[in-house]
Amino acid sequence: MESGANAFKSTVEQFTTAGNQAFKEQVDKSLTALNDVNAQSKRNLEAVVASVTAAAKGAEALGAQAMAYSKKSFEENIAQARALTGARSVQEVVELQTSFAKSALEAYIGELNRASETVSSALKDSFRPINERTSALVETFQGAR
Repeated sequence: MESGANAFKSTVEQFTTAGNQAFKEQVDKSLTALNDVNAQSKRNLEAVVASVTAAAKGAEALGAQAMAYSKKSFEENIAQARALTGARSVQEVVELQTSFAKSALEAYIGELNRASETVSSALKDSFRPINERTSALVETFQGAR
């Protein structure tokens, strides 16, 4: 009977050891997965911060361009008003006004093009970190398959 009890005890010890080992392995896998998720989350947050920073820089650049254009336009309007007050004939007023309208339109179109380039660049810069994280996430999922 003792040999049966010893065999039973040995079997229980083997199952207990195997169960403990399996539990330990699962806990280790879970902790590793949790660490990976935390690392991914940190990189995602860093990407969002970089994206917002790039967008803010783009908005700042766009604002600076708008202010510079407004200042230049105001100065040109004052110069135009002075030129108009010194005109000696209606013909000269028409010529000055025509010339001013043409140059103002060209300056406005040029400013629109610069603003468009600034916005485009800011959008590319702000989406780059998010796109990089998305690509990394896709690669991670594809590697897990």
